[in-house]
Amino acid sequence: MPTKVVVENDVKVITPKLYKVVLLNDDYTTFDFVIEILKTVFHKSEEEAINITLKVDREGSAVVGVYPYEIAQMKVEKTHTLARSAGFPLRARIEEV
Repeated sequence: MPTKVVVENDVKVITPKLYKVVLLNDDYTTFDFVIEILKTVFHKSEEEAINITLKVDREGSAVVGVYPYEIAQMKVEKTHTLARSAGFPLRARIEEV
């Protein structure tokens, strides 16, 4: 009986580079608005959103998520758009991991 040999191609999986989205503190944006942004844009629970908001307030900034570049950029733009339309100067930035 002949031996059956199965050869699989080497598959190289390329994972995209990741970027942190960092929310920055300001003296004007309300806690309620920041919590709402964290829940809607970043899909955080109420408790996570409150804890992150407090960290931003105490430390000046906080990482709110880690994403591939395009997703991080979209979340920053969405945050800025929503903040401007609500009259707040809330800012976020992207940092390489």
